[in-house]
Amino acid sequence: MKVLFCGDIVGRSGREAVLKRVPELRRRLDLDFVFANGENAAGGFGITAAIAREFYDCGVDCLTTGNHVWDQREIIAHIGGDPRLLRPLNYPKATPGKGIGTYTARNGKPVVVINVMTRLFMDPLDDPFQALETALAQHRLGPTAAAAILIDLHGEATSEKQALAYTVDGRASLVVGSHSHVPTADARIMPGGTGYQTDAGMCGDYDSIIGMKKDIATQRFVRKMPGERLTPAEGEGTLCAIYAEIDDASGLARRVAPVRLGGQLVEAMP
Repeated sequence: MKVLFCGDIVGRSGREAVLKRVPELRRRLDLDFVFANGENAAGGFGITAAIAREFYDCGVDCLTTGNHVWDQREIIAHIGGDPRLLRPLNYPKATPGKGIGTYTARNGKPVVVINVMTRLFMDPLDDPFQALETALAQHRLGPTAAAAILIDLHGEATSEKQALAYTVDGRASLVVGSHSHVPTADARIMPGGTGYQTDAGMCGDYDSIIGMKKDIATQRFVRKMPGERLTPAEGEGTLCAIYAEIDDASGLARRVAPVRLGGQLVEAMP
């Protein structure tokens, strides 16, 4: 099975990169399943139902989110009726929506996607380690279970994301971090066979400060006081993603590689 995860989609530049590149990549890489983090897609803050539909129409099978999931208030009423839009699994039980979903890949096999948010330097949600343990007790890799288990770890601290990944190594096909908007150079297969990268990076304009216009973001550091609202940079976006090949028999990774197309960064393809 061939899988692609697109990192945080930031603003119009990020949306345009995904809408342009995903159909091309589905053909070029013969992809069976595509998922993406959409929590910054609507003007840099949150996601709307209309934007989610655009991603589905272009070939994204599932959307994950994170700490900005509720920024567009309309999504609160929508998310419970959209099985392809996930929020972090470790929100309290009464929170609308769900953090795990089972989908059918293009090759007809079942794929489980889990969305978890870390806690260090983030909102104090429920324990992500326990949330993953509970989820993986119910969803296992195997010929009579899930063909692939894919996890988006949305979080700030690289150490916490690495600890979570080692905890589930051998029980998930692919674990990829999101949230920092900067791609890390550690794509690899872990000792137990799980594919991993600490952060996929963002889909957006890299002539920016994590996707936002440079002057406005810089002034927040210089003046140490509130100022003009942060708005996404508007130059050509780079699509940053992670490509993985999953073994059909074991459900574990055989290959993991970064994908970078367009915009400011040096291009990379598997």
